[in-house]
Amino acid sequence: MTSMTSDADRMLPSREPVMLLDPDGRPTVAARAGLPASEELLRGLAGMVVARRFNEQASALVRQGRLAVYPSSYGQEACQVAAAQVLTGEDWLFPTYRDTAAAVARGVDPVEVLGLLKGDWHSGYDPYERHVAPLTTPLATQLPHAVGVAHAARLRGERTVVLAMCGDGGTSEGDFHEALNFAAVFRAPVVFFVQNNQYAISVPLARQSAAPSLAHKGVGYGIPGEHVDGNDLAALLDVLSGAVGRARAGEGPQLVEGRTYRMQAHTNADDATRYRADDEVAAWAAKDPLVRLEAYLRTEGVLDDARAADLTEAAEQVARRTRDGLNQDVEPDPDDLFRFVYSQPTPQLVEQLAVVRDEISRDEQSRDEQSREETR
Repeated sequence: MTSMTSDADRMLPSREPVMLLDPDGRPTVAARAGLPASEELLRGLAGMVVARRFNEQASALVRQGRLAVYPSSYGQEACQVAAAQVLTGEDWLFPTYRDTAAAVARGVDPVEVLGLLKGDWHSGYDPYERHVAPLTTPLATQLPHAVGVAHAARLRGERTVVLAMCGDGGTSEGDFHEALNFAAVFRAPVVFFVQNNQYAISVPLARQSAAPSLAHKGVGYGIPGEHVDGNDLAALLDVLSGAVGRARAGEGPQLVEGRTYRMQAHTNADDATRYRADDEVAAWAAKDPLVRLEAYLRTEGVLDDARAADLTEAAEQVARRTRDGLNQDVEPDPDDLFRFVYSQPTPQLVEQLAVVRDEISRDEQSRDEQSREETR
């Protein structure tokens, strides 16, 4: 009797999450095999500085009433930037609602990234321009879509790889399991990247899964898994680029778990103090991904005060552009409610559009008449 096609030993993740730089920025034993090039790490630090400032600016815009809600990725910047950095222009990124910084790192305009959270537009940006799928709030529903794009690319003979992001809470959804099973059976070139930030809103990981790690969940589907320190950009670039390379080479889907922490509340509507202690947050703050990488690059002589100031100024320019763009009021076009529902509008949509236009016209006529009466 023949065995199944996947080698179980190769699917199991390492005993401990892969770490190349410790929280103090010192290379670990695992780093002896080599770290990513200094220019790649510096590029990653630049992206993380922008991501951190973007998170701060977006949170401020919520308090100012310019955004309805913002799910911050503060503390998860290494995962956000690495996800974008390991992809080529032909690849696709499928983010979650929390992965706004990943979309910015991929090159999407930061104002457009926040369009959905402001309520101005259906997606906020053109997904095809940068190969970034829409940011949406339903949990894990983007994962089967990501597999579909990857499967279609494989059938067409393209070299495209899809990197599909989700959180630890998303692994509790049926969409996650359906996506992994389909991807494995059809050997779709997709990398599932789980950002384990320890909480699904207020539910800790221990109440979601009894598995040794979320990376182990791939074994049941014939998908190799690996877990990595999600606050170590060097390790993330190493592990994710390896996973992307294997998927591109035809080795099928890969599963990567990045262990990180959501430093701020789930959204501005959440009170995180109700379900986690201050000392827990402080312990993770000591593992800050920006501090870790900056310490290493300074030790190596790659980063100095002048270059660090340049990175800060570049991030401030992004924040300024974001702030200015979100402070502009947008005049909505009512026709947009119907324009993009179908490529060819149905008779019902045509009828509904006519009703809306008629109501707007009558409302404008009423205001004009009232204005004329007031001026008499």
